[in-house]
Amino acid sequence: MKYAWIAAHRDSFALNELCDALAVSVGGYRAWQCGGTPDRRGLTDAQLLALIQSIHAEFKGAYGSPRMVRELRVRGFSASKARVERLMRDHGIRGRHKRRYKATTDSKHGLPVTENLLARDFAPSGPNQVWSADITDLWTDEGWLYLAIVPGLFNREVVGWSLKPRMTADLVGDALTMGWFRRKPAPGLIHHSDRGSQYASQAFQEKLAQYGTICSMSRKGNCWDNAPTESWFNSFKNERIFGERFATRDAMKATAFEYIEVFYNRKRLHSTLGYTSPVQFLKDWINPGQGEKQVA
Repeated sequence: MKYAWIAAHRDSFALNELCDALAVSVGGYRAWQCGGTPDRRGLTDAQLLALIQSIHAEFKGAYGSPRMVRELRVRGFSASKARVERLMRDHGIRGRHKRRYKATTDSKHGLPVTENLLARDFAPSGPNQVWSADITDLWTDEGWLYLAIVPGLFNREVVGWSLKPRMTADLVGDALTMGWFRRKPAPGLIHHSDRGSQYASQAFQEKLAQYGTICSMSRKGNCWDNAPTESWFNSFKNERIFGERFATRDAMKATAFEYIEVFYNRKRLHSTLGYTSPVQFLKDWINPGQGEKQVA
């Protein structure tokens, strides 16, 4: 039986990989594991389309067909990639279009900078070993807002963030402080950013030293040295900002909060994490016997 074979190989492979290999859903396996009977009834095209439309609306158009397939399987519905792609294409359902944005880095300053300790190693072996950071600008009818984020590279969770109308040192300092109070990392954590004046400022460098955190900075003009954080901003803007108008700064703040705290950290299926959410990935790593353990 497929589910028995999956159970026998859980220690060697991630659960979602095993289910994909045998074309069964994670929900079906978990139902079998709990003594239930997986629902083997196939959905009609109309039923599957309604479910796809519901997920598309729930996640505000964030998912293209690959993540849509994964989300369907997580919810216990078997669906082939080709079938999902056909239904989405035929009914004009697609993920938000990608769009490039300008960087906000101001590296033309005389402040001290540090070397690139990260060297594009974006896969630490455990949590709270490496955090990255960056800033982006967001327009509203009331004026600009600047969003600073601090993602943990192990599970790509945004552990700290700050949103302010001015791009000053306290913007990035507040994001770091939120992350530190949430995670209380041990001394030796690497904090990687670009060479912007906010990160090179004395106030921010003193805060890093206060938290026992080691500073690492990208090489001058090289955005690829901080690629995961650049990618996060690209996803945020594509999935929530592009094509929308924000009348007030409060409306933008509400959108940022919903995306980071409700959707991205807890629900969004991340391809780098084997299509699990950042929070779930960390839970599975901490308690491998209670969920699917995967390696970053």
